[in-house]
Amino acid sequence: MKIKMLSLAVYFFGFVSISLAQEDTTWSRWSWLIGDWVGEGSGTPGQGTGWFSLHSSLGGKILLRKNHSEYPAAKEKREIVHDDIMIIYLDDSNQPSKAIYFDNEGHTINYMISYPGTGIVFTSTKVQDAPIYRLTYAPLDTDAINVKFEMSKDGEKFLTYLEGKCRKKK
Repeated sequence: MKIKMLSLAVYFFGFVSISLAQEDTTWSRWSWLIGDWVGEGSGTPGQGTGWFSLHSSLGGKILLRKNHSEYPAAKEKREIVHDDIMIIYLDDSNQPSKAIYFDNEGHTINYMISYPGTGIVFTSTKVQDAPIYRLTYAPLDTDAINVKFEMSKDGEKFLTYLEGKCRKKK
């Protein structure tokens, strides 16, 4: 009887250890950003409003970001409505280090992802005769983030094109 109990205990603890070791931590750095967000910001197009969502898709193999922003007409500027999607995916070493972006203006941007401090930064891959883009998400508190989109000619000096704060929907 003692041998059966000992065998059962070893089996149970072995099962628990294997289960915990297999826990998926692929997207753990993203947990604070996953959800639905609303925000306001300003930049070259003017003062705008919008929302974005970031959710797991394809059985946890990718993250899918959907974004919508609106900038009303002002003085000599026409109204701008911007929609885009971004797919964040795993590289060959199973790390979330790449993304591809598409928008309603016809842009396609390939990004590399880095993780300075607590933020997440997307930097576009260099393409001849095109600017280098950088998109940064930085947490402000548990329900607020700062989003900044920048451009550069050389990849060294970036100019802010848009910046705003977003609050997580409850």
